[in-house]
Amino acid sequence: MTTSHETGQVTGTIDKDYNLIWFTEQCLSNTLRMEQYCRDAERQGDSQLAEFFRKAQGESRKGAEQGKALLAQRLSGGNGGRN
Repeated sequence: MTTSHETGQVTGTIDKDYNLIWFTEQCLSNTLRMEQYCRDAERQGDSQLAEFFRKAQGESRKGAEQGKALLAQRLSGGNGGRN
């Protein structure tokens, strides 16, 4: 049984890389989820809530773009803080 402190022995991906991949995926997933939440709010005529979710979607999209850029840098051999 593994613990929550898996450091790459099981997955083959060290925590910091796994965390970056996970973060990027979660931001992308949240961007999609916020689209549905916006539609739900708009369907109910709640423009304030729809705008709130649009802003949240924008922040998730921003996080996803930053994560993708950092992943691309690391995958292309850029230093990016790798040891």
